[in-house]
This record gives sequence, structure tokens and C-alpha cells, in this order.
Amino acid sequence: MADNLSKNILSTVAYYDVMDYPMTAFEIWKHLIGESCTLADVIGELEKEEIKKYISEFRGFYFLKDRKDLVEQRIERNKISNWKLKKARGIIFWLRLVPFVKMIAVAGRVGAKNSRSGSDIDMLIIFKHGKIFTGRFLATVLVHFLGERRHEDKISNRICFNHFITDKLEVCVQDLYSSHNYIFITPLYGGDLFGKFLEKNVWIKNYRSNFSFLENNLKAVNDSQLSKRVRFFLEKIFSSDRIEKKLKKWQSEKIKKNPLTEKKGGMIICSETELAFWPDFENQGPRIFEKFQENLKKIK
Repeated sequence: MADNLSKNILSTVAYYDVMDYPMTAFEIWKHLIGESCTLADVIGELEKEEIKKYISEFRGFYFLKDRKDLVEQRIERNKISNWKLKKARGIIFWLRLVPFVKMIAVAGRVGAKNSRSGSDIDMLIIFKHGKIFTGRFLATVLVHFLGERRHEDKISNRICFNHFITDKLEVCVQDLYSSHNYIFITPLYGGDLFGKFLEKNVWIKNYRSNFSFLENNLKAVNDSQLSKRVRFFLEKIFSSDRIEKKLKKWQSEKIKKNPLTEKKGGMIICSETELAFWPDFENQGPRIFEKFQENLKKIK
């Protein structure tokens, strides 16, 4: 097992090196790429001289040799991300009023607490099945009204709605990079549903066998009696299937005509269970995997 564990630890550190993300021993164990083990096993392996030929440690963080500079960068990005998470929480306070919303989570680099100062704030929203187009439309209108929606050249600290699913909890892309994205999201509303999402998507365990959901330290946005009543009232107004069908037709046509939909290397998903907008997908998952393979070759 030790030999396999050593390779798995190296693979995990090499993978997150591509994202400029040094890791604690606990994080290496929690996000380990490969078969399951105990935290004690990982800590013990990290103390061995053989693995120290490839991995260094500073201030409790582990990283590939000659990448010590990543530690201060990660600490700084963690501070930036925490600020963005607090801002997202204020916006989610209003988004919880959107009809049919079940869960709202911060995703991407902010969710992973690895964000740059000028980046946007990605969000994953789960809606009641059969209401994804209605929910997306109303959420977008609300955030635009609040002056917080990312569009055109307005990017920094703006909300980017690039992923929606329904409470069927089905997702199309199931690979190493996607497993990273999902285990690093930070649910700030309806977090109980995230546990069900992980149970439904058992494929994540194929990549991250040690991962289990722990509540984040940032206080979540909960419902109040008033927010429940407002949402209930709005759901009555927008309950008609005719509204969903019209919004589906309008949004589907708009998505189809968008030049970014045809962009080479992009991925756009438009279905009744998932809406995803990743026009730069090739430079995310595939490119990260390519650099990951380069890191592994260097280690070998």
C-alpha cells in the first residue's frame, strides 16, 4: 500500500500544483486522488525521505520542489476569497427569495479559496426540477437589478451564473477536473442538499475516495419566515408550466445564437436538468490535465 500511497500523494500534490495550490496534510488526505486511506497514513508517508525528494513543506503546506512561493500566495488568496465569500453571502440573502431555489453554492476559485483579486464569483444553483429556466431567468434579473451580475467588461467581484442543475442532481461532465470543482464548492444556502448531491453522484468517489462533506465555517444564509412566505407567494405566481416552456424556448434560442456557444474548445449544456456555460472549457479541465501530466513526467 505504501508504494501506491506515495504515488497517490505525489499525484495529488502535482495536480494541485497546476492550480498554484499548496496543500496541508489534511487537504492532501481529503482530496487524495486514488484509493482511500487514513489521515495517519498520509502524515506518515509525508515524513519519509523518499517522498521528500519531490515534495517540500513550509508553514504546514506541502508543494512540489522549488514552489515555496506558492505558500504566501495561497495565504493571500485565501484572504481575498473570504472577502468574496462574505460578499456572495450578502447577495445570496436576496437570491433565496427566488422561486423554486433549493441550493446556492459558491464555486470555482472562490469556492476553493484560491481566488485572485480581480476575478468574478462563480455560483452553482439548484432549482426544483421542471423550473430551471424560470429560476435562471429570475435569478439573473434579480442580480442584474442589484448591480452585481457579470456582463460585458464588468467582471471583478461580479456574480457569474455559469452552472444550474435541478434537484434531480444530474450532471453531464464526470471527470477528474469536475470532481475537483464539486468537492470544492461552498454551499451557502440549502447546504443539506449538497450531501444528497454527493450521494447521487457516486462517481466522485472514484476520483476522491476520502472526501466527505463537512460544513464550512462561513455562516450559511438560512430561511426566515418572511423569506419562506415571499418565495411561496412568488412560486404561486410562476407555477404555470406555460411560463417555463416559454422561458425555455426563449433562452434555448438565445443560447443557440450566442457566438460563445460555437466557440472552439467550449462546452455549453442546455437541457431540462442542467444549464452550464463554460466557453473556455478547453483551457480549464483539459489544459489542467495536460499540465498535470507534464508535472508527473518531471517527477518520474
